[in-house]
Amino acid sequence: MAVSELQVGEFLAALGERTPAPASGAATAVTAALAAALVELAARFADDETAVGQAQALAVRLLELADEDAEAYSAFMAVKNDETQNRIVEVPEEIAANADEVAQLAGDVRKRLTSNVAGDAEAAIELARAAAQSARRLAELNR
Repeated sequence: MAVSELQVGEFLAALGERTPAPASGAATAVTAALAAALVELAARFADDETAVGQAQALAVRLLELADEDAEAYSAFMAVKNDETQNRIVEVPEEIAANADEVAQLAGDVRKRLTSNVAGDAEAAIELARAAAQSARRLAELNR
């Protein structure tokens, strides 16, 4: 089942299983997607429909990447070759790039907020930065 189709509790249980996937790549992508959802919330309070749309698109792509990461790692475990190894590097790199976009967007939205949702934008920044850093490290380890 796709990561994006799991309920939170199911996803957490799947992460804890002794299986190759989903694992840390999917977790970083979901973390960044959660950050994007917080940016969407903050952008709505900032009355920034462009940022709302950007945050939504980033969240969708990050959930796709969670699934792609699980698929890539499963493929690598089944057949260890250059193609599958390249994929387990490329996907976390893309997760990191998207997480960087989420952090940047959150920072931009945060500058325009004076309400209580400023904390949501700040949480989004921290979550996205952590996801980006973790995804970059995964890519390094998978080389």
